[in-house]
Amino acid sequence: MAMEVSEESVIKVTVDNTCSAITTKQQESHEEYHVHQNLKKTSDVDDSEKELHGTPISSILIKLHAGYFRITLSLGTQALLWKVLSQNKNPPSALHHLLPSTTFLLLWWLALCTLILLSFLYILRCFFYFEMVKAEFSHHVGVNYLFTPWISWLLLLQSVPFLVPQTITYQILWWSFVIPMIFLDIKIYGQWFTTEKHFLSMVANPTSQMSVIGNLVAARAAAQMGWKETAICTFTLGAAHYLVVFITLYQRLSGADRLPAMLRPVFFLFVAAPSAASLAWSSINNGTFDMSCKMLFYLSLFLFVSLACRPSLFKKSMKKYSVAWWAYSFPITFLALASTEYAKQIKGFVAPGLLMLLISAISVLVFLGLMLSTAFNLDRFLQENDDPIVSFTKNRCMKSMQNS
Repeated sequence: MAMEVSEESVIKVTVDNTCSAITTKQQESHEEYHVHQNLKKTSDVDDSEKELHGTPISSILIKLHAGYFRITLSLGTQALLWKVLSQNKNPPSALHHLLPSTTFLLLWWLALCTLILLSFLYILRCFFYFEMVKAEFSHHVGVNYLFTPWISWLLLLQSVPFLVPQTITYQILWWSFVIPMIFLDIKIYGQWFTTEKHFLSMVANPTSQMSVIGNLVAARAAAQMGWKETAICTFTLGAAHYLVVFITLYQRLSGADRLPAMLRPVFFLFVAAPSAASLAWSSINNGTFDMSCKMLFYLSLFLFVSLACRPSLFKKSMKKYSVAWWAYSFPITFLALASTEYAKQIKGFVAPGLLMLLISAISVLVFLGLMLSTAFNLDRFLQENDDPIVSFTKNRCMKSMQNS
């Protein structure tokens, strides 16, 4: 009996040792599998990054999102401002003696060349990195800047020195710039109504006003061509959605996406929308800056003063140069354009003329400051490290590449 018990105990110990050895090997193989998978994921990420950053031109195309067209918006509005000021022959300004037409022409051609270059690069981005362009549609800020190329072209069209609005060429160009904006309107406004993840209350931010500005700029150009009904149609579309966006932004619902600190200059878009509306309605009203235009101008002026009195809001965004700084320029220039129309309408008073001079001077100084800042920070011009739009689109593209 003793011999049988001892044999059973030996067998039991042997079996236990064998089981523990098998378990240990399984754990080791399981750990090795996880390590292998992590290494594979890391290598996949590295391969994806290498594939994305193949050549210098590839690096530029990856970083060049639609937000860079803020530069052409600023150039276009400046060209339009200088054209309006140089043609203003009414007192109290009489600036046509002080502002040579060559300045306007230089600005217009600079804006045209810059816009052609950025448009060409963005077309290449659409061709080679279409996944990144698709990812911009999913970003709550980036999607709104898809309007900026078309707004820039419309601004250059309104300030073109060698075309009359009533010509066939002008009208064909107007349609070619407006039709893409209509498709973007249908997509974005439709998402606000029907798509739960893209309800306006969830994605609203100051850049949501870009679609509004696009419709208002198109309305002004249509009114200058004499297409009053078309102008009223596009103005109504812009004005109705401006009211919705403005109220939504004032409510600041808790579920909405928060705006990164570096993008806070886009708060000045609050100034651009009512200014563009006053200019558009004035053109629809045969150049008369009536009470509705004045109300919109006063609202824009109040919002500008309100933002200018809160420099702490923009303190973090001003620590390092960013292309987002260009969001300061064109809203102030829109306000300056509205002030010129206001000064022409209010005759016999010195204050409107002085206000026009002051706002125009601020606009020009801001524009020059941004030009110099960009020239001195060319090394940071296409930095992706702290740009939320670039980071978002790059991550989306890498995930799609890994999944495929």
